[in-house]
Amino acid sequence: MKNIYRLVIVSAMSALAPAASAANDYPSKPIRVVIMFPAGGSADIVGRMVTQKVGEMSGLNFVVENRPGAGGNLALETVANAAPDGYTVVFATPGIAINPSLYAKVPYKLSDFKAISLVGEAPLMLLARPSLGVKSIDELVTASKKAPDAIRFGSSGNGSSSHLAGEVLRAMTGLQYLHVPYKGGGAAMTDVIGGQTDITVQPIAESLAFIRNGRLQGLGQTGRVRSPIAPEIPTIEEAGVKDYASTTWYMLAAPAKVPDEVVGTLAQRFSEALDQPDLRERLQNIGINTINDGPKGAGEFLNSEAQRWEKLIKDAKIRLE
Repeated sequence: MKNIYRLVIVSAMSALAPAASAANDYPSKPIRVVIMFPAGGSADIVGRMVTQKVGEMSGLNFVVENRPGAGGNLALETVANAAPDGYTVVFATPGIAINPSLYAKVPYKLSDFKAISLVGEAPLMLLARPSLGVKSIDELVTASKKAPDAIRFGSSGNGSSSHLAGEVLRAMTGLQYLHVPYKGGGAAMTDVIGGQTDITVQPIAESLAFIRNGRLQGLGQTGRVRSPIAPEIPTIEEAGVKDYASTTWYMLAAPAKVPDEVVGTLAQRFSEALDQPDLRERLQNIGINTINDGPKGAGEFLNSEAQRWEKLIKDAKIRLE
């Protein structure tokens, strides 16, 4: 009988050995970083900036893959279904917390992911074409009610931070608009400048040059406090929409069953890079406040954001197929 027990124990240890060995050898090949939106957008710029710095400091080899579509669901499904070995991760934006409540059906659950590093957050900017003739949110709301679809809102895509920031504003102010989803923020902002649409919500850093040269009108920042790179533009709450706040944030996450040792390795490497003054300054210059929180804090933040957005989405009666 003792021999049988010994055999069972040896067999169990043998089964665990490959996983333990893989974790100890990690990483032994390039790590695929899936980004939820197209190249050139804020998620792509931040993701490449941060992973490049991590790679320079640690020698880790990252391969960035843009996988846009369905508000980030294609990228999230890819990572949720990937082998839990740490070689496929997602550089996530708020859609990872929002989409399970926003869409009628998604092919993953929040519990399919394990948070690794909360990189930082940034407010967005509510923008209008100057020829629209509105200089405040009150004026925008009034203009939107003059005729059906009087205002065309171009977002970065269904389920994006841009889209949700507009939807929450609509629910809180009575703003009316025709939603025009784009495949990325660059295209949405280009069409507002060109007059094909009237308003959009986009990252501050990408908006400022157009605001300052008069090609866009900045109506308000979406954060609770003014960004240090745009101190002259009030927040939407300061502009009269009490308790309004909607920021975008960036998080590295992996499939839920990735070993804790692998998560720890990645978290440490990202934390070391995000502590560097040069990277923090570069992030601040594009409107991002560095947070640099590890797996525990990032996981708590992810769950709290999911709960917050679930309520907002329910209250605003937003639902996507």
